[in-house]
Amino acid sequence: MDLTPDDVRDVLRVLDSSGLDELHLELDNLTLTVRRAGTTGWTAEQHVLRRPVVEGDPEPGPTDDQQAPRAAVPEGLVAVHPPLLGTFYRAPKPGAPPFVEVDDRVAEDSVVGIVETMKMMTPVHAGVRGTIVEFRTGNGEFADTDAVLLLVDPSSSASGLGEATQ
Repeated sequence: MDLTPDDVRDVLRVLDSSGLDELHLELDNLTLTVRRAGTTGWTAEQHVLRRPVVEGDPEPGPTDDQQAPRAAVPEGLVAVHPPLLGTFYRAPKPGAPPFVEVDDRVAEDSVVGIVETMKMMTPVHAGVRGTIVEFRTGNGEFADTDAVLLLVDPSSSASGLGEATQ
């Protein structure tokens, strides 16, 4: 089951009118916890579970010329996709250093960016051990759920580079 923006608005409307202080919602690919933070409103934690897709170098087809380079993933690399559609950010806030850079080592649970959807920030996890090879989506760019945010080389996970800890 996928939640639509209308579903989320309906849940928040019901919560606002109820006496509940906390809601924990678990779906196949999403865990959402919302807590009332006193008179200041609600806080939310969410974790979107989505496995990375290992994509080979596909045969070029009759696609839009602008999208063809983004869709082509060299054999053996892992494409990291956003868990939800939204605006992709490489850093936790403007002016802060990025979560990761090219050549950084990552683990499955390493945060490599965030996606903003309806003013909610969702962390993007690498989903695989390896080394960041390339960013395909720029900071502040809109990303659909099939967009390739970045590429990870899982065969280089034993290299001597410093591992990202986020």
